[in-house]
Amino acid sequence: MEWWVSMPKVELHAHLNGSIRDSTLLELTKALGEKDNRSVKEVFQLFDLIRILTTDHAIVTRITREVIEDFASENVVYLELRTTPKRNEAIGMTKGSYIEAVLEGLRSVTSVDVNFIPHHKEDSRTLFSPNNGSSRKRIYVRLLLSIDRRETTEAAMETVKLALERSSLESSESTSPEIHLNTYLPALKFARNQGLYVSLHCGEIPNPKEIHQMLDFKPERIGHAICFEKEHWEILKSSKIPVEICLTSNIRTLTVRSIHVHHFGLGKRELFELSRNAVELIFAERQVQEDLTKYFDSVAKTMGVYKNKIHSYEL
Repeated sequence: MEWWVSMPKVELHAHLNGSIRDSTLLELTKALGEKDNRSVKEVFQLFDLIRILTTDHAIVTRITREVIEDFASENVVYLELRTTPKRNEAIGMTKGSYIEAVLEGLRSVTSVDVNFIPHHKEDSRTLFSPNNGSSRKRIYVRLLLSIDRRETTEAAMETVKLALERSSLESSESTSPEIHLNTYLPALKFARNQGLYVSLHCGEIPNPKEIHQMLDFKPERIGHAICFEKEHWEILKSSKIPVEICLTSNIRTLTVRSIHVHHFGLGKRELFELSRNAVELIFAERQVQEDLTKYFDSVAKTMGVYKNKIHSYEL
């Protein structure tokens, strides 16, 4: 696995809460159990543990810092980190202060240079002093704010307005069938009209009608695309919407029973080429686009995904 770790990588579907170190999660769980006089087992049984742990500003900052450091240590050169802004009136946390805690986590990284990319900037903005030819490792980070589908239309609009201030926007999928896309579609349309890029969790659960709605919306990207019917695949291929494939997540959540039947393996050439189009959405700086293309080409050659087409695409 050493060759894979050393290979420069692009991560387009990283959830902050899903990237917490196991050691940190265990440490915070024990601390919570001691504080509330509960056993670790009881804490896991009684609460949505991660949601509880990430409603403290200091912990959010710590987790963000560690997640960035961990991705950088695995040679991820571009990271899109998505998170749902949370509110906790008991400790004075607003959605805005939650985002500030995440940004403080980015600023507090010392093991690597971090370039944060707001949606409204053509050039990446360094959170630290300029590199000035330094040989230190560097990671580019974009923050995607997720809409919680269990919230109201008004709450979704609040998240969009926060995204307009400093990030990109991502709509988070929910397995609650009673929550319809129409509930937060006005917020997504507003986001698009304001120039935000939108990524949707699409087809993570069976819901043909909603999948069709999402594809008709034509988001800049979709995530998962597991429960697609033939009609959906045809629409996706013709639309050339890039797909974020989440192999490990799909297996661990049992949405796909094994890696051997995963849709990535069924059409990896087409899907890889669709995913590669996402590079156009990431950076405005031509040099960075060219560098990122080299990373994709390196991965493509290793996987044997598209042999004679490497030089037939332009970004």
